[in-house]
Amino acid sequence: MTPADAEKILADMFAPWVRALDMRVDEIGETGAVLSIPITDEIARVGGIVSGQALAALADTAMVFAVAGHFDDFKPVATTNLDTVFLRPGAGERISCRARVVRAGRAVIFADATMTALPADKPVATATATYILP
Repeated sequence: MTPADAEKILADMFAPWVRALDMRVDEIGETGAVLSIPITDEIARVGGIVSGQALAALADTAMVFAVAGHFDDFKPVATTNLDTVFLRPGAGERISCRARVVRAGRAVIFADATMTALPADKPVATATATYILP
């Protein structure tokens, strides 16, 4: 699966509010995926920092694409658990999210992600998730 393939899936299969984050698939492969979003006024909260809701959506979406990269095929998974830890305010130009599959079983998949503010290259949040294959 290429980044262009993943972006087509993102455009065709994800909710409009997720697409409104203007996500870009920077990398995808068997070791994971990297997605990023621009920091805009639409996702900023008081003080100009990225809202936690936007970071959680980025992490969840990036981990879903890490699953797709792991299987080299998009599989509609259901998020059963998503934990996000906020480390520092997200500010700058973009937030990059590197996601990977930690373990993939027949029915349950575990993933994690790290979100980094660019260009400062400082981590702003981490996330873990559990998915099931319906």
